[in-house]
Amino acid sequence: MRGLSKTEANLNDAQVQGWSVIQRVVPYLWPDGQAWVKRRVVIALAVLFISKLIAVTTPLFYREAVDALAPDGMDAATMMGLGAVGLTIAYGFARLMTVGFQQLRDVVFTRVGQRALRQLALETFTHIHRLSMRYHITRKTGGLSRIIERGVKGVDFLLRFLLFSIGPLVLELLMIGAILFFLFDVWYLAVVVVTIALYVWFTFKVTEWRVKIRKEMNDQDTDANQKAIDSLLNFETVKYFGAEKWEADRYDVAMENYEDAAIRTNYSLAFLNFGQSVLITGGLVAVMVMAAVGVQRGDLTVGDFVMVNAYMIQITMPLNFLGTVYREIRQALIDMGDMFDLLEQPAEVQDKPGAKALVVNGGRVALKNVTFGYDAARPILKGISLDVAPGQTVAIVGSSGSGKSTIGRLLFRFYDVGDGALLIDDQDVRDITQASLHAQIGVVPQDTVLFNDTVHYNIAYGRPGASEHEIIAAAKAAKIHDFITSLPEGYQTTVGERGLKLSGGEKQRVGIARTLLKNPPILLLDEATSALDTETEMEIQAELKAMGEGRTVITIAHRLSTIADADRIVVLEDGIIVEEGRHDDLLAADGRYAHLWNRQSEDELV
Repeated sequence: MRGLSKTEANLNDAQVQGWSVIQRVVPYLWPDGQAWVKRRVVIALAVLFISKLIAVTTPLFYREAVDALAPDGMDAATMMGLGAVGLTIAYGFARLMTVGFQQLRDVVFTRVGQRALRQLALETFTHIHRLSMRYHITRKTGGLSRIIERGVKGVDFLLRFLLFSIGPLVLELLMIGAILFFLFDVWYLAVVVVTIALYVWFTFKVTEWRVKIRKEMNDQDTDANQKAIDSLLNFETVKYFGAEKWEADRYDVAMENYEDAAIRTNYSLAFLNFGQSVLITGGLVAVMVMAAVGVQRGDLTVGDFVMVNAYMIQITMPLNFLGTVYREIRQALIDMGDMFDLLEQPAEVQDKPGAKALVVNGGRVALKNVTFGYDAARPILKGISLDVAPGQTVAIVGSSGSGKSTIGRLLFRFYDVGDGALLIDDQDVRDITQASLHAQIGVVPQDTVLFNDTVHYNIAYGRPGASEHEIIAAAKAAKIHDFITSLPEGYQTTVGERGLKLSGGEKQRVGIARTLLKNPPILLLDEATSALDTETEMEIQAELKAMGEGRTVITIAHRLSTIADADRIVVLEDGIIVEEGRHDDLLAADGRYAHLWNRQSEDELV
């Protein structure tokens, strides 16, 4: 579909695929199998047509009232059965009906519009959660939320202005053009058409020019704001080096550039407003002069003269906002296009058609000759084979970049293996549903991130629908219950954004309670205590050990002291298993594990 031309009017130098974006919205306003939505759309459009029909006939009452007040107009008014007062009341009633039907249109359509916005937002939000880890680590979370926000607002703007402003305006112009043609002559219509055409052309051209300046102004504003924030965030550094004057000068230069662009923006706005006034006034005067000549010749009445003036004002008032609406519609199409592009992003990891739910009998985890790399040209795991028996605790250790955490991501199926297979109780994770896989695995990560909600909510997140008794039991098992009850608001205490109101150990215990509540048969501990101090680490290690009883546990560790009692320790180096066995056996072998152990022991002594 051919899009609108690329323009900096969009403030982001993107190309607007206008019709293609609009076509994507239509199914949400006219959905298959939902008669009530279609019924409301039809009623809203019918009411819209009635309101515009009343709007274009209203000046006719105005004309009749004026003619009735003329010395020779009483007879005509008497024949109509209405005097000047009655016609004036009818005129007022018609104006009131116009507004009333417009509001009725909004009332009828608002449920359809809001439903479409909600459906779009939900679909986009759900799709983002379906996208792979690879996509999310390359995108900024704030950027994704802004895409949803701007896209939904863009749809809302498009519905309100394109459907209820631009569309009705075009309908009204056509009706008024027909009235001018039939009640007067073709020259009135010609003047109106030429005036509107020149007005639209001038507005679009100047708006394109203006927003280039506006883009420059926005860029300068962003630059000044970034300099100010950067300076304030580094307040201590500025003080250390006595650089207050330097920072003030940098900020002032940025604000000077903003000032220059802002002045030019205001000048261009004045030019736009004056040019629009010249064109509108020119068209208005031309039509009024033609009507005045007609009155002098006796072809028209004074009421006709007034009615023409009313029609011209009725036309020009909505046109005054054309520049703003034009720019905002283009920006709305850009924002909606970004949202629809996001919806078209394919999910890298998808359930196979007819995929079955995972059935865990014992919890055996097996990697068979697994090869994987985030980049195909740089493999991380190189033919790994590992078998974790049901109920066994296996620790995976190795230097940074050896592939430890990658195994955890493959187990949770954030990515699919390149070659080989990853099996749980002899079921390939690629052949089962992701939802059932995630339900059977509990994860305690290195940094437990909590929702900005209550402690109760964060623990209950492990199993929505859990009873109060079960939530408290999980908290007690994680040794966090006493701390929670000591808080002024107990379990209803808000933990702050990402749980920042709690210490690292407290957050970790909440995370353990959450996973205990989930009660999964397979447990993944991804460096769960590496960020904690020694005392807190020892306390939590005891809780994690108790948590692993009766479960298949895979522990990814950096501190070797935390996994010395594991049933088996697997040593990874450069994506290959170089050693495996129990702690004492590996130390006796004096290999890679012994080297890592001795080096960490020396570091701790220092």
